[in-house]
Amino acid sequence: MVKRAGASMKRWLWFATVLVVVDQATKFWIERSFAFGERLPVVPGLFDLTLVYNRGAAFSFLAGASGWQRWFFTALGLGAAGFIVWLLARHASQRLFALALALILGGAVGNVIDRIARGQVVDFLLVYWQRFHWPAFNVADSAITIGAILLIVDEFRRVRRSR
Repeated sequence: MVKRAGASMKRWLWFATVLVVVDQATKFWIERSFAFGERLPVVPGLFDLTLVYNRGAAFSFLAGASGWQRWFFTALGLGAAGFIVWLLARHASQRLFALALALILGGAVGNVIDRIARGQVVDFLLVYWQRFHWPAFNVADSAITIGAILLIVDEFRRVRRSR
């Protein structure tokens, strides 16, 4: 049983690793292909590729701080990654829960790499409609968001089963 749980956990860690590689590859491509602020419409009026940087967290929270936020969010991301690995070791057989954790883990590590290597996170996916713009984001942010949604879905399913 312990061997099987370890093999199951490895699958989720491999998934998170592939996600980090995809995240970093897309950021590398965007940085080599775009000038800062340049935009390429993909679906005109709705979705563009662009190159922007975020020194803060989600929605540029604390982006204007004096620099301490780089290390704060790096430490927070590393702490979250450690906690998620611990959770995966205990719950790797719970497929939806483990998938959600692996998505969040891969996203967190992808953005931590940016903070360490660049001092800021590379964002390049821009969704908008008329004058309303969602803040630019990246593959890591998408994975974290999907993972968080799956955690909520998993919890609703767990509550419904316990009734």
